Amino acid sequence: MSPKTLIRNIEIRVFSHATEDVDKVLISAKNLFPVEIKENLTFKKTQLTGYYKNPIILYKIQLNDKILCLETLKFISDQLNLSDKENLTYNIKNHLDKKNLYLRFDKQLAFVSLLRFSTKDPIHLKVHFETRTTREIIDLAKELGLIL
Repeated sequence: MSPKTLIRNIEIRVFSHATEDVDKVLISAKNLFPVEIKENLTFKKTQLTGYYKNPIILYKIQLNDKILCLETLKFISDQLNLSDKENLTYNIKNHLDKKNLYLRFDKQLAFVSLLRFSTKDPIHLKVHFETRTTREIIDLAKELGLIL
């Protein structure tokens, strides 16, 4: 089965806190995409309120074009370092849920075009697959170079 037929969509979510520059947060999120894609992206904006009544903005985008999704995953794979790929390889089952693969990227490093996994105030990426089995998702992640 072709890799593009296995991918349904990619969703990116990122929070912008009151102390952050919104433009920089969006640049960070767009840096998860190849250059030819990121210039045409429009994020949905949702106003939220934090626990202490602080304003938070949620930016979200869903990419539904299967070819662009595949290009994005290849781009991310090319940007990841060996350490992150090894970590994901050994912990892949912690990143899978039904038909989804969840990855979190360091928002600060993404601003300078470095893609590194992080759980602290991250950019959330969810890849939704058409496939029914975890094995097929793992095989595709390996084929794309996300894992070793």
